[in-house]
Amino acid sequence: MTRVLIVDDDLVQLRLTSEVANRAGFSAVTATSGRQALELLHADPGIGAMVLDLVMPDLDGMAVMEAMRRDGLATPVIVQTGHSSLDTVVTAMRQGAADFFVKPVAPERLIMSLRNALKLGELETMVRTDRSRLSGTMSLTDIVTRAPSMDRVLSLSAKAAKSTIPVLIEGETGVGKELVARVIQGSGDRAGKPFVTVNCGAIPANLIESTLFGHRKGAFTGAVADHPGKFLEAHGGTIFLDEVGELPMETQVKLLRVIQDGEIEPAGADKPVRVNVRLISATNRRLLNLTKAGAFREDLYYRLNVFPLYVPPLRDRMEDLPVLVNHFVARLAAEAGKRIVGVSEPALKLLRDYDWPGNVRQLENAVYRAVVLSDAAYLETADFPQIVALSAGRAEALRLTSAAPGPSGPVHIDEAIASLREVVDKTAVSDRFMAQSGEVAALADVERELIVFALRHYGYRMSRVARALGIGRSTLYRKLREYGLDEGLESDAA
Repeated sequence: MTRVLIVDDDLVQLRLTSEVANRAGFSAVTATSGRQALELLHADPGIGAMVLDLVMPDLDGMAVMEAMRRDGLATPVIVQTGHSSLDTVVTAMRQGAADFFVKPVAPERLIMSLRNALKLGELETMVRTDRSRLSGTMSLTDIVTRAPSMDRVLSLSAKAAKSTIPVLIEGETGVGKELVARVIQGSGDRAGKPFVTVNCGAIPANLIESTLFGHRKGAFTGAVADHPGKFLEAHGGTIFLDEVGELPMETQVKLLRVIQDGEIEPAGADKPVRVNVRLISATNRRLLNLTKAGAFREDLYYRLNVFPLYVPPLRDRMEDLPVLVNHFVARLAAEAGKRIVGVSEPALKLLRDYDWPGNVRQLENAVYRAVVLSDAAYLETADFPQIVALSAGRAEALRLTSAAPGPSGPVHIDEAIASLREVVDKTAVSDRFMAQSGEVAALADVERELIVFALRHYGYRMSRVARALGIGRSTLYRKLREYGLDEGLESDAA
């Protein structure tokens, strides 16, 4: 639930505004003075927007916005006041106010203003994050999180940024290990310097040394020019070795020498080359277990594991899911040119109930697919068919595996997916077309349910609903009257 800060020295107005915000689905945090508001903004970076009274005794609204700009607080501000003038409006907007209204304000106007301010805040955050990523100056505020389990990640990242010791980031695939690495670099002395990423698991074993340490022209067949290598590209900055556990043993020996001596030896070179590089490595496997199994050098492990940092999976920090979904919807909808406001409660519940084995990366991909395919203002459960199928399929698969014997021989993955889809389709069809009595539902009941779903999905835009159902608008209005759904509806011209 998004938190909004309501600031007003009038206790009655403060209570009324907070009640409107709470009823609209926000979580209202209150302050009775400008100084208290600034303290809350500094202490709670999760506040999404602020409704600020201009006239207060100790520190007025203009002074609060000026202090916010000075302190780098980018929370969107909605200004309210009992007395307005053109000069006041212009001054407030110049100070960075996102909206302005005169008390008393209609609840609908306040709710719409809050939603617009939150959307503006999300877009500004995304633009700021992209700029920081490109310039190599990402900070802790660029990590979208509200989960207590991420507090240790943030505190350790801040400590790691103050030194240049090697950092080992462990965590499952898709949890955001590279983001943490960029924040560590962007918060330290090497901010703005090169940040070079190498996926050690994606490079063929016969090319990994040349990729990392470079080569000279003629060093081997196909070496038609000098290649500096990733370590030299990262000179003065940071190199991020992702999936470092996949390095071949021969490369591990050379990497150990780089860490010990600060020198690389390109293939075909006459002498080693000194490099000044901050090393951050990451893995989705337990390096300690690989070391015990003899697949990773023990001396290299201890060199890399000077400052260990573990990023928990998304299923262990589900408090982050709503804010991540809103973040992805705002960014992806803007990129796709869609006017999508957010996610409905049933759809959000579906996403919360899923365990996300692919973590944040899988969540982003699911939201991206939903945004591209949706034409409604809110993403609904139907916009996440893969998650519905996976959730239903997992439950059904558990039931079937406990009640039926396993396959007699190997099963191809395509056959397994086809069987799973058949189970899910049968389950979905039987639930959708069965009445509570156990009999097949009447055609009129199914048709009425479909029309109600279409109305909600397309925001009661009758022309769009009629086109989607494949009927004329006159037929649609006739059916609305037949099923008693026409009350309060007006014909649209869209």
